[in-house]
Amino acid sequence: MPLDDFRITTGKRFRLADFPPGSKPLSRGSKAEDLALIAELGEGLDAEQDIFYAEHRRKLLVVLQGMDTSGKDGTVRGVFRSFDPLGIRVVGFKAPTPNELARDYLWRIHLQVPRAGEIVVFNRSHYEDVLVTRVHGWIDNAEAERRFRQIRDFEAMLTETGTTIVKCFLHISRDEQKARLEARLADPEKHWKFDTTDLAERKYWKAYMDAYEAAIMATSTPECPWYVVPADSKTHRNLMVAEILTRVFEDLKPAYPPPKPELAKVKVE
Repeated sequence: MPLDDFRITTGKRFRLADFPPGSKPLSRGSKAEDLALIAELGEGLDAEQDIFYAEHRRKLLVVLQGMDTSGKDGTVRGVFRSFDPLGIRVVGFKAPTPNELARDYLWRIHLQVPRAGEIVVFNRSHYEDVLVTRVHGWIDNAEAERRFRQIRDFEAMLTETGTTIVKCFLHISRDEQKARLEARLADPEKHWKFDTTDLAERKYWKAYMDAYEAAIMATSTPECPWYVVPADSKTHRNLMVAEILTRVFEDLKPAYPPPKPELAKVKVE
């Protein structure tokens, strides 16, 4: 399946069941070959980021969503490791604080959107407010529909003011999540990653899949598409995200600023 088949836009028929979490549509065949391709793509992305930062005109927001253990942290490490820290920022959203709860749910999100020339990666995002809240019955369907509209409007405002938004749903299977949770329990050095609340949330798996499906259908637009990224394979997950970003930069075509005429006569003594 080509990459565009995993890109969800308005009006496109969408069911999560059509996207097997264990598929590897972009794989070259072996893990070694895929890792080599990730490294190659990483070099290109590093170069593009340098130009994007120097251009200092547009912004890029990458949203990573997924169930616990789907690899949001691993994607950040595997795809963005060579980026210049000056031009990239990773924001992890946890449960809202009392100060944040006293405001509208998008307030804390808007504070973290990228500045000119900056790439920002959201590890979880404003979508938690139409996922966790809906699964646990904290908002009803009418409120969910209002929030979908508000999110579409919010993202439209960002794109109209120079932000490119890329949203990736890291699609892991329930069996693979079980294996990863068990691996954390078996390794004392990974106990710090284990949270018993993950087990509680795991009981709501079907409800979360339904909520993700509804959110993706309601908020995918040509300007702000969702990508469903099969995530049972950590290597292929990173490969797909790297390929998505490579295509984004191909479309953006960032360019270095023009030379400054006044510097032509400057001499360094």
